[in-house]
Amino acid sequence: MDRREFLFTSLAFSTSALAAPTPPPLRFGHRQANMVTAPGQDIFDLASKIPGLSGVELQMIWKGHDLSDGLAQKDSPAAIYKRLSERTSIAVPSIAGIWKPGEKIFDQPVAEKAITNAIRTCEFFGAKTILIALYNANCPNMSDEKSFVPVVTLLQKLGPRATDAGVSLGLETSLTPTDENKLLGLIDRPALRTYYDITNEEDYHPGVGIPGIEILGPRIVQCHLKNQDRLLTELPSKVDWVAAFKAFKKVHYRGWYVFETKHASPERCIADTQANIAFVRSQLL
Repeated sequence: MDRREFLFTSLAFSTSALAAPTPPPLRFGHRQANMVTAPGQDIFDLASKIPGLSGVELQMIWKGHDLSDGLAQKDSPAAIYKRLSERTSIAVPSIAGIWKPGEKIFDQPVAEKAITNAIRTCEFFGAKTILIALYNANCPNMSDEKSFVPVVTLLQKLGPRATDAGVSLGLETSLTPTDENKLLGLIDRPALRTYYDITNEEDYHPGVGIPGIEILGPRIVQCHLKNQDRLLTELPSKVDWVAAFKAFKKVHYRGWYVFETKHASPERCIADTQANIAFVRSQLL
């Protein structure tokens, strides 16, 4: 290779390297309610002991406490959590558990207040996603306009509020992926996305969990990973996790992976989550 060829080859390589953006690093979180048995200020210290874990998904409503109460107060639970989050450098990527007992998406004033409170709470923490659980009796029937049209109307109204706050509303439903895709298409607001739980999909609709990743694709804003109280690699498991992560790679999913696994103790939480992170990394890197 002469000097001219060398320079041309080097320039071509440099150009191609610049053209290929570096994918963002993998980000792992854990659902607060599965790390400990009751609301507690030790959650961020526990998370900070888990190598590779960088986020905790907080519960807004949990065992009688409402995280959205008193956001502006210096000693409110939310304010204390925020200081601990900053001290430990453990982020709050998302807020879950927005419904009080008996509340449903179909009661528009109640649902609007719950989601609005969740948006405020996300803004306070700098979180980017709200998990809106819509299961069973709290899930619209996509074959009945009287069931799904009011939900579409409500979420169309709330979508711009979420966008203004820089927050996505992630629906986690008992619908099939095809019906959830239909629901999101009808809402047609950029803030409305899917919070995907492949294990839940297998519970409700066996066999659709992995195909659902490709059906919903770019609409997936965040996802839960769980295998009851077992490691993702342990059997029995309803999910072929190797195939699942291939599907996530295929759709170029770049959001948080949030563990929703159960643990017998804080020590098991540390060890099990570390093992689960190592497994997920082995499949995605």
